[in-house]
Amino acid sequence: MALNTDHIRTTHAGSLPRTPALLAANAEREAGGDTDEYQALLAESVVDIVARQQAAGIDIPNDGEYGHTMSNAVDYGAWWNYSFGRLGGLEATTVDRWADAEAHRSTPGNVVLTSFPDRRDRQKFNEAYSDPASGILAHRKATTQPKIVGPLTYTGHAQVASDVANLGKGLASAGLTEGFMAALSPGSCARLANEYYATDEELLYACADAMREEYKAIIGAGLTVQLDDPSLAESWDQVNPEPALADYKKFIQLRVEATNYALRGLPEDKIRLHVCWGSWHGPHTTDIPFADILDEVLAIQAGAYSFEAANVRHEHEWKIWQDAKLPEGKSIIPGVVSHATNVVEHPELVADRIERFASVVGREAVIASTDCGLGGRVHPQIAAAKLEALGQGAEIASRRLWKGPRRR
Repeated sequence: MALNTDHIRTTHAGSLPRTPALLAANAEREAGGDTDEYQALLAESVVDIVARQQAAGIDIPNDGEYGHTMSNAVDYGAWWNYSFGRLGGLEATTVDRWADAEAHRSTPGNVVLTSFPDRRDRQKFNEAYSDPASGILAHRKATTQPKIVGPLTYTGHAQVASDVANLGKGLASAGLTEGFMAALSPGSCARLANEYYATDEELLYACADAMREEYKAIIGAGLTVQLDDPSLAESWDQVNPEPALADYKKFIQLRVEATNYALRGLPEDKIRLHVCWGSWHGPHTTDIPFADILDEVLAIQAGAYSFEAANVRHEHEWKIWQDAKLPEGKSIIPGVVSHATNVVEHPELVADRIERFASVVGREAVIASTDCGLGGRVHPQIAAAKLEALGQGAEIASRRLWKGPRRR
């Protein structure tokens, strides 16, 4: 990721709302419909979404993750679920991770992940989580997840080739040269139920070997790969009872090592890491402070680091960069627009958020973004308005930080 030279560049965290036509075509394809018709619509839709990002003022667009199947207009898990169709060694189950699965208990020195329904935030606010009118997990379609029953292999070469080709056409049509594509991290991949690998370490490195194929394909096409790794921060809430910080840091350190193994030899300037706290619309009172895991995040061999910073549970954490040392030549990609509210941020607020980060790491090292994916979490009209506010806020911040009009 190059540094800014004359303005604050903009991007977003990945997922954008799918069109009704694309959702319908995908459902038809899943039911055995015309694959060629779907692929043609997908390619056309990617060209359109790249153009719409450019019109909103996004400098570094993606394909909206349109090639990652979304089950419904409301879908919190497409960023992960897409991998199920690209990995060998899996077996289908009837488990809905938000409603089913057995609880597990951790003990001192032995951190294990419990089920999604047994998360500490969910238990603390169980009445709210169980109320379909509360807005928490509302209107989501039940989605099952598989389990690992054999050696993990990457089988998604045709799908990722289609993804990069579609994004390449979209970028060329818009006259752009820089784009990114999201891919699942080894640590997040390893959260599937495992009935094959004997140890956590074996599972993580198998995930690293498999997902590395996707990273190579994306980078090989001249794009930047974004590793989606909520597991580094989100897993804290999925450990019950709350673990000692030292135990948790040891738990995620293995994930950091597996991720760097997956990235070995790949150019850091073509890699960005996305960290978040799970992104569902809930209280998030049991999120781990970013300061507690920042060293581990920065140890991952990426050129830029994306994280939530507009979310009201984490906005105050911009202050940690006053003391943190960002490695030379690297960038941060803070969220300055949130996916967790229907309120559209005022561009002046967006500019203020950008300037806070510029004041502590330098204007050249800040790429303005969304907290997390907007697709599946806010209405398409609201998502479009939030991207426009992001572009407008970056324009205002650029004028202030460079003392003149932004030069496109």
